Amino acid sequence: MIGRLRGVLIHKQPPHLMLDVQGVGYELEAPLSTFYDLPAEGVEVTLHTHLHVREDAHVLYGFAGAQERALFRSLIRVNGVGAKMALAILSGMTTEAFSRCVMDNDITQLTRLPGIGRKTAERLVIEMRDRVAALGEGAFLPGVTGGGAPARPADPVSDAVAALISLGYKPQEASRLVSLVEEEARTSEELIRLALKSTLNK
Repeated sequence: MIGRLRGVLIHKQPPHLMLDVQGVGYELEAPLSTFYDLPAEGVEVTLHTHLHVREDAHVLYGFAGAQERALFRSLIRVNGVGAKMALAILSGMTTEAFSRCVMDNDITQLTRLPGIGRKTAERLVIEMRDRVAALGEGAFLPGVTGGGAPARPADPVSDAVAALISLGYKPQEASRLVSLVEEEARTSEELIRLALKSTLNK
């Protein structure tokens, strides 16, 4: 099991990134909350990882903090919640916000995340109650190391739209959400953050 990687960030385009670890390029998928804290390409970074084994592929997921990874591992054990939905949940809210939704039975807030209907939200509340209590109701704990200015993407709007689509939003809805906040941000990470925030504040 690969539990942690430290290497040079050589590519990032949500939800995909690549680390060069002593000459070996590791492809990972990560929640948007991790992307918000990534340094510029070319800078060293440390990520907590989870290797998800499927019949057709082995997918490596990266997380900025150990608590975020622990929540991901708990989520994929819930019936009907796969890795893609777990990433969408972690991308749409912090571990603290998710814990609060579960403990407060806040079904409405959970259904605002892409791909989560009422039945799935109810299942999450029931099955995750004991697990989030065990994880602790701490805020997201950053684990990303490295510094430098964020890399400037060639087209932050297109990157933001593509990232939202990868989370389960329909292309038209993703474009609409990004267009609403386009004038408020310059990077794809900022656009994604504001777009997701707007869906949860409805």
